[in-house]
Amino acid sequence: MSEPTVTLERRGPIALVALNRPSKLNAINADMLHDLDAALDTVEADNDILCVVLHGNGRAFCAGFDLAAGVAANRQGEAEWRAAIERDLEVIMRLWHLSKPTIAVTQGYALAGGFELALACDMTVAEEGCLFGEPELRFGSSIVALLLPWYTNPKRSKKMLLTGEDRMDAEEALSWGIVNEVAPAGKGLEHGLDMARAVSLMDPDSVRMTKQAINRTYDIMGLSDALAMGADTSVEIETLETPLRKQFNVILREQGMQAALAWREARLARDDG
Repeated sequence: MSEPTVTLERRGPIALVALNRPSKLNAINADMLHDLDAALDTVEADNDILCVVLHGNGRAFCAGFDLAAGVAANRQGEAEWRAAIERDLEVIMRLWHLSKPTIAVTQGYALAGGFELALACDMTVAEEGCLFGEPELRFGSSIVALLLPWYTNPKRSKKMLLTGEDRMDAEEALSWGIVNEVAPAGKGLEHGLDMARAVSLMDPDSVRMTKQAINRTYDIMGLSDALAMGADTSVEIETLETPLRKQFNVILREQGMQAALAWREARLARDDG
């Protein structure tokens, strides 16, 4: 049997949920979405669990959605894309809506869907050297959980999203308010557990109700409607048919991502010349 793509471990009142595809930099595929959803079901149902720490095994937290798996799935049509995107968004936002506080610990890379998982958690500890970003537009793809504008301002959000930035370091992420704390390399989980222990010492009902009140504040400001609109935009992007996108996708299917990106960059260079 293959290893689970997500593991769940108890440390007293703390649940450690680990993304477990280290050879793929914990890229998210359908199995991982299912396993993460199941792990969060277990956490939600266990009254003895007071806090959750989400981390990634290996050298990266999460490099985003598995583009190779997406190509293999070969989704066709609006209905298939809408179902997939809504499912992706639902699982990411479970970390936001979970009744227990959630803490992400990131190292290596937290990109695209992995970046969005970290944003959806209530708190984030980043190790030194961790790189953050949203490179989806570079691939002609879309952003599933449009959370970044809620953490920062329009100019910063547009700079990252519209340039496909994927090299924001932990210190800059801290200055933007995207992470709460920067830990030395190799010490992120230790710092995350310390934060979780501090949360676990609080009265659990007060913690739960206060988290819900904070989240409700953002819903009053329109977070849920904005995310739904973002998902609609994601469906439009993924189903958009143009000659440029068709050629890019042909190269992607037949030769892989690096070849497709090289073709796009060469085309842009010709246009500039």
